[in-house]
Amino acid sequence: MGLVGIVLVSHSEQLASGLRDLLRQVATPEVPIVAAGGTLDGELGTSPDRLAEAIAQADTGAGVIILADLGSAVLTARAVLEDSPGPLLVDAPFVEGAVAAAVTASTGAGLTEVADAAREARDVAKF
Repeated sequence: MGLVGIVLVSHSEQLASGLRDLLRQVATPEVPIVAAGGTLDGELGTSPDRLAEAIAQADTGAGVIILADLGSAVLTARAVLEDSPGPLLVDAPFVEGAVAAAVTASTGAGLTEVADAAREARDVAKF
């Protein structure tokens, strides 16, 4: 069994991809991190098909957490999860939560611990 996977859902393909690139700098290479940003035609928005594919790519058997940037990305994720339960949509800050999740997943922590790390990032002061 692999490590917990992370899926990044954003309205912007560039935002999701950029965050994925950042996470690859702080996580071990074995952590599956998949960006699901933008629509299939390259516009701003969220694509259920792109999200479902990202979940499948990130799933190595240890579970998948999903982090979303804005409200309608959350709605899209919830709709996708109705059809494929299992991945966990986590209410956490997009960037800080993703960094905390990636670092925690790198340690081999389980789904609950990775999700908790992402949520706890909400309470970390920046200065």
